[in-house]
Amino acid sequence: ANDDAVAVQDVDDRAGSDDEETVERKRQKRETLKTLANESVTVEEETTTETDFLLLTLDIPEKPLFKDDDGGLVIPQEPLVNVLRKFDGVSFCDVLATQQQQKSEEIDGLVVAKKRRYRLKRLPNYLILHLSRFKRNNFSVEKNPTIVMFPVKNFDLSSYVFPEGGKGKVPTEEEVRNMSTKELKKTLKKYGRSDLLEDVVEKSDLVQHCIDFISTSLPDLLSEKYDLVANITHDIPAEVGREGQRNPLEEGSYRCHVQHKATGQWYEMHDLHVRETMPQLIGVSESYLLVFERKGAKK
Repeated sequence: ANDDAVAVQDVDDRAGSDDEETVERKRQKRETLKTLANESVTVEEETTTETDFLLLTLDIPEKPLFKDDDGGLVIPQEPLVNVLRKFDGVSFCDVLATQQQQKSEEIDGLVVAKKRRYRLKRLPNYLILHLSRFKRNNFSVEKNPTIVMFPVKNFDLSSYVFPEGGKGKVPTEEEVRNMSTKELKKTLKKYGRSDLLEDVVEKSDLVQHCIDFISTSLPDLLSEKYDLVANITHDIPAEVGREGQRNPLEEGSYRCHVQHKATGQWYEMHDLHVRETMPQLIGVSESYLLVFERKGAKK
């Protein structure tokens, strides 16, 4: 019987019996793995995609509505330059849906959070800005009534454009006169003024066309300044406590502001009704679509 007992003890030693310290160490390891499995690990992924755009969609920050001491409704306001931070090349936005990825058998998953940031390489002669006012939830459509304030003239977007070759430089008159015919044509084509090459026979005429273009239109083209040419608004009475009880797309109405170029007069159009308006009122309306024209652009 004693021999049998010794034999059993020998087998137990060879199997590596756990003492209290070893058992505690294994328990702590299991607890650590369990803790890691319940933690979220954020991984930053960076990819670059280049694409053309028809319009730029801007997200209006959510702000609550309040009533003043007289019972009137206070509509919040936000400058357009703040809304444009989405395209400053630095700020992150559009947090994408979190994804769950399998990592190992012990650790349940790895949480990967993705964000986006935008950088504009060049802007068109006509820029359309879409102010995203409507948001659909599970039950209804809601409208953000925040007024986005913007300038009607000389809207400078140079701080939002990052061209690959850097900012353009206006050549001097002397540099233009020293250009070859090929370089003169290339300069005009670069800025979309190939029409100035029509019916040009002599180099002296081509040089003069370039000098006229560079002295009058090119500085504005390179400055990235825009003037408003059209504005579409959406109107619906905003009320506190009735959000979600009406569909703004069904009950609201649209108005359009356009400028008569010859006189500079602004007009407001609603269905068949047309009346004069002031540019100061346009810049504080509930705008939905803004159409800007680059200063110096070909008409």
